Amino acid sequence: MPKEIIQFLSYKETVQNRSPLTVAEYANDLRTFFRYMKAKRNNLRAEDIDGLSIDDIDKAFIVSVTEADIYEFLLYLAHDRRNNPRTRARKLSSLRAFFKYHTHKTRILDKDPAEYIDTPQFRTGEPKYLSLDESIELIDSVQKTDYAYARNHAILTLFLNCGIRLSELVGISLSDISPDMNKMTVTGKGSKMRTIYLNTACRNALKAYLEVRQSSVHVRITDPNALFLSSRGNRISNKTVQWMVKKHLAQIGLGKGYSTHKLRHTAATLMYNEGNVDVRALKDILGHEQLSTTQIYTHVSDKKLEAAMEANPLAKKK
Repeated sequence: MPKEIIQFLSYKETVQNRSPLTVAEYANDLRTFFRYMKAKRNNLRAEDIDGLSIDDIDKAFIVSVTEADIYEFLLYLAHDRRNNPRTRARKLSSLRAFFKYHTHKTRILDKDPAEYIDTPQFRTGEPKYLSLDESIELIDSVQKTDYAYARNHAILTLFLNCGIRLSELVGISLSDISPDMNKMTVTGKGSKMRTIYLNTACRNALKAYLEVRQSSVHVRITDPNALFLSSRGNRISNKTVQWMVKKHLAQIGLGKGYSTHKLRHTAATLMYNEGNVDVRALKDILGHEQLSTTQIYTHVSDKKLEAAMEANPLAKKK
């Protein structure tokens, strides 16, 4: 990576405290852009772009990038790479952050070429989620004869009751749970910590798991503070949780399009539609910075719409 990109990535990680995954996405987006720019300047074919090195990209090359170059890059993403509008918008966001940094922080740019570029428009559809009956069926799909029954039952219970992210669940340690098991601390995006209060179902599931946590692992536990352990005695991995969730989703007939993140959607939707949780409280539970992010989960059920219409004081007028 050129030093100007490394500087930017370091700033994002160390100063703005972005997660390693987010920093990796910035790196991939910038690599794609500068490979495209290098191919364009050297009249190379589109299919040759992915193999290009960008080690020799320097300050002069970055300064030479224009607004027109970025618009042409967006066309390349749409036509040659078949990227959808959401993906193109994310890549443009990476470019905006990079050129803004070098305009206002390092000041190697006098003018930001990405400042006035419009974001590709895309529809924000309702996220997929499980119904209340499907959620109960999913939790019940874990068989008590399964050697990891208590662990997997607790994992699904936390996902569907707390709306936590996969990384947050995997990162939970024993020390994050209060002695009375009424609350736990999770670490979300940007290493931001928040408290989640545990309901009866979560407390019961955790208690049942903790009673067998030690005996369920027949090897030496290498991470004694990790809440959820793998069969090898270390902290359970993202992939293991994803595999387990997909297996049980398939057992109840929910395959393609459903994942661990859909359980987060489900928890949020059930709290809003069935539990009448206020959207501002939901924002804090989910760990969102902006209320607008939470509003994607507030798709109102037909039952609520029907009740709202009946609540009109003129509804009973003959």
